[in-house]
Amino acid sequence: MRTFETARTDFEQIGPITVARWEQYRIGEDVMPFGAMWYTVPPGGSSARDCHPELELSIVLTGTAHVEIGDTITEVGAGNAFLLNSEEAHIIHNRTADQPVLIFSGYWMPLAGGGSAES
Repeated sequence: MRTFETARTDFEQIGPITVARWEQYRIGEDVMPFGAMWYTVPPGGSSARDCHPELELSIVLTGTAHVEIGDTITEVGAGNAFLLNSEEAHIIHNRTADQPVLIFSGYWMPLAGGGSAES
């Protein structure tokens, strides 16, 4: 078993959000078959608009995320998750004034032939 401790993690600032990608945990030839990260959106903050080829499953660990896709904003509270499709442009907002939103995301390339987690 391996543990991944936030206290021993290298975080980087990307605009207003703080990100720690799990690729930093590679040991020898062991590589996880997916990418993963923690990120924090500060009170009143928003991520930059993001769009990528990977599918992304995100679990809100603390706070409430407001996920903007096109003209729709969906509230996702702590203990709940959201799945972003490949090339689905999105922005994560934190509408609170005093609590950061902490999210864990796992991401991977869609299956060949157009299959996905929804198939």
